[in-house]
Amino acid sequence: MTARRFSQVDVFGSGPCSGNPVAVVLDADGMGDEEMQRFARWTNLAETTFVLPPTVPEADYRVRIFTPVLELPFAGHPTLGTCHAWLQGGGEARDPAEVVQECDAGLVRIRRQEDGKLAFDAPPLVHSGQASEEDTSKVAAALGIDSGEMLAVEWVDNGPGWICALFESVERVLELRPGALDFDLGAVGFHPPGSEAAIELRAWAPVNGLAAEDPVTGSLNASVAQWLLGNGRLTAPYLATQGTAIDRAGRIAISADEDGTIWVGGRAETVIAGSVEI
Repeated sequence: MTARRFSQVDVFGSGPCSGNPVAVVLDADGMGDEEMQRFARWTNLAETTFVLPPTVPEADYRVRIFTPVLELPFAGHPTLGTCHAWLQGGGEARDPAEVVQECDAGLVRIRRQEDGKLAFDAPPLVHSGQASEEDTSKVAAALGIDSGEMLAVEWVDNGPGWICALFESVERVLELRPGALDFDLGAVGFHPPGSEAAIELRAWAPVNGLAAEDPVTGSLNASVAQWLLGNGRLTAPYLATQGTAIDRAGRIAISADEDGTIWVGGRAETVIAGSVEI
């Protein structure tokens, strides 16, 4: 057993413990796959991350991201939470304005913003475009609705496998009650004009064949931004909300550079700090 620095970070919240938690094990060098997976299963959070020395000169650190059952190549709120914990733990980036994270999906840039928040560079989509009629029917069946209620259904997959349904209103999105599920599913609806936020998102992943809702999902917000900014339904910057249906208050800030780079940002706050024996 080795004592390793540990943080549990609330990400994308708008107040204390209102976002999505991630467990971060610093000093994870020397840990094996089985040890990491066992500890991630024990924390029982959506994701647990392990910080390691980088393997490429461009990166400031390397991270491995585990759910309780498998390793992920990339995830949004773990990226911001890990970067926050790494910086708080004394990590120093080569570039004072930008941290470069190495993960299985490649290099991810993380920008330090003036308000103290962090934002990551949205990764490219690996599967995009309008869903087929068959896939659209599958989404409608999972949500228990008629296909005609959805304005659009689109593949917005940047790694996890997201497919997303678009609705006219936040109210309809909050009414959704999916049941059986065997794929990663998102839903998005528009806030009324003049609202602080532009859209509300919800995200579900299958757990034991049923839909488990994620409080705030960085990867889905990144891919939805690419979709809705790309087709002109939204303009940047904008604010997205998530977690309302499960008593969270997620706030995700989307911005874009002139070259089209999309940034997904939010608050990260350490809730627990200490060490763990692994």
